[in-house]
Amino acid sequence: EMLESNNIINFNGLANSSSYHTFLLDEERGRLYVGAKDHIFSFNLVNIKEYQKIVWPVSHSRRDECKWAGKDILVECANFIKVLKAYNQTHLYACGTGAFHPVCTYIEVG
Repeated sequence: EMLESNNIINFNGLANSSSYHTFLLDEERGRLYVGAKDHIFSFNLVNIKEYQKIVWPVSHSRRDECKWAGKDILVECANFIKVLKAYNQTHLYACGTGAFHPVCTYIEVG
């Protein structure tokens, strides 16, 4: 029924990735933040077709360590975003897996 109404917009996202598990709805800024594999997406709630992409990959050294530990470099050795939290008026707090070496940062969102 929703498909027939033409009110749905498909987001194709990243090739070879379906790791969209972390969400933060920021009504004050009118944004939806979505954590994915090596990326954070920021969607405009008024026009969901408008989005920005923040690239946050794991470092080459961490990726190599992950590979040497016997993990699948294409599937497991990435920075999967797990935490998105509004920190203050200008920043988000974000954490990722960092290829089995968790990493967190503050992201300026203005």
